[in-house]
Amino acid sequence: MKPRSVVFDLFGDHLRYHGGAARTRALVDLLAVFDVGEPTARVALARMRKEGWFDTRREGRQAVYALTDRAWRLLDEGRTRIFERAHPPWDGQWRMVIYAVSDQDRAERERLRRTLAWLGFGPLATATWVSPHERLDEVERALPGTSARLDLLTCRSRNRATDLDMVDRCWHLTALGRDYQDLISRLEGLPAPSELATMPGREALRLRIELVASYRHFPFRDPDLPGELLPEDWPGPRAHELFVAAHEALAEPADVFVATVLGRHVP
Repeated sequence: MKPRSVVFDLFGDHLRYHGGAARTRALVDLLAVFDVGEPTARVALARMRKEGWFDTRREGRQAVYALTDRAWRLLDEGRTRIFERAHPPWDGQWRMVIYAVSDQDRAERERLRRTLAWLGFGPLATATWVSPHERLDEVERALPGTSARLDLLTCRSRNRATDLDMVDRCWHLTALGRDYQDLISRLEGLPAPSELATMPGREALRLRIELVASYRHFPFRDPDLPGELLPEDWPGPRAHELFVAAHEALAEPADVFVATVLGRHVP
């Protein structure tokens, strides 16, 4: 795990509930749980501050790090995608985005693709992306001032066979399903939640952050398609259920450990 990812997860899972800020020494000690040495930890924190993810203030001889509003927004968006995997009924309609952007403006084209993928759209064709979710308003909000021409449409296919063909063209569900099954195997190999809840704090914190790291890429690969468009026995919900159960079971021992570390560095 990269130090910056661990820092974000520490703030998202724990430090936000302890004032939303931490002293340098406390952050160094917490990063040591993940085998991040002090020099590397200090470089990572300084770099994140320079990139605008942190505000700092002085308290005595130490700096206190707090996430900026921009960092909190990014963190909260990511956590919503990870923990709130809603699957509402489908109304049978596709939302389509067709864009036109100058051949010279590669950066804008890549921004469009990243944004659409983030919102759960898949590429039906080079400049045509679709989603079964009602997110066209979100597309407009996510791309203010874009230089691209955007056509936003709502449509239906002629039949279910066409719907399923569109899914196959837009998303690699077979590979995603295999990866979900691998994750399920790892999660089912963990101790029962009742045992996780009694794990020593340092170990609980490490495992909890590792769980988030192993799961976080799934919501960004998985468009959370409605059941009507998924293969039978789709493993996504089971993986999410096991992940959330383990994550919640580890919360108390991990948080007690974090509070203890923070307390050691209060003047």
